[in-house]
Amino acid sequence: MALSLIVFAGFYPPARRAIQYADLLAQALDGQLVLLHVKRASMFDPNDLVAQGYHQQELARQADTAAILYQQAKGLLTAATVEVTTDLLPAVAQDLAHRYQPALFVLSQADEDRPAAADLLTSCVELLRAGSYPLLVVAPTAPAEHPPCRILIAADREPFTLAAEADVLRPLLARPGVEVIVAHVSSGVEDDEGCALALRAVQASGLVDNLPTPGLRGYQHEQYAQGVLAAARDTRADLVVVVARQRSYLSDMFHRSVTARLLETCPVPVLVLPTAAAAPVTETPGYATAASYANTVLTGLLPAS
Repeated sequence: MALSLIVFAGFYPPARRAIQYADLLAQALDGQLVLLHVKRASMFDPNDLVAQGYHQQELARQADTAAILYQQAKGLLTAATVEVTTDLLPAVAQDLAHRYQPALFVLSQADEDRPAAADLLTSCVELLRAGSYPLLVVAPTAPAEHPPCRILIAADREPFTLAAEADVLRPLLARPGVEVIVAHVSSGVEDDEGCALALRAVQASGLVDNLPTPGLRGYQHEQYAQGVLAAARDTRADLVVVVARQRSYLSDMFHRSVTARLLETCPVPVLVLPTAAAAPVTETPGYATAASYANTVLTGLLPAS
């Protein structure tokens, strides 16, 4: 089944570069393009608070935008479909992903000179990440003359299982002439063991099945996102791949902030791959007994109130 690249379309330079890059990838992967235009992104439908007639008028005004996008689509290398909606909502994203599956959402990097566009990008990223959809964020400076040839995978010690939606992106790494490098970033100390475990995690995920063993590089940096950026510069990567794990709330907030900094500042495209949710661990009777005993001991160590 052909991969569908759903690219957030617009008429300003960052969005046009994202369309150009997505067109290049779609051609390389025998995929298809969907040009999606939205005005807002929200977890809740703002039209529930306004008169239905106003929303219908807003949709009617989008007709000119759709007509121009259809005209622009004729100049692309890949046949493209156009979708126009006023609001990107969870149900809208789910419908698009279902109709165009398998789907990769492509967005342009935020433009600091256009705060409203930056806010829209942030909202879109948060909504799509909440739905565990693969994301590709394209920097305005990203080269769009050829598909990526040096791909950097940022990995840590923890094993991961890719979500089904991410499986279809393996052909991106399997194209002839592509070099894949795994980077492990540690803080404070050199961590050769962590580097080895990071490579093992990438291999065990199946992401590089039937490919040559990736190169492995270790980097030290107090800020993880800055370490990944340093790795991208050092390896001259033209695509950075990061993994978005299903985590606890506090842990997920940390990793979301790391990913957000990468998406905001990385000079090359960043591909965010979702992982499958971990299976719940069933406690065995022995484990429960041991946990109860440990809790009793710790309680006895607490100072009296």
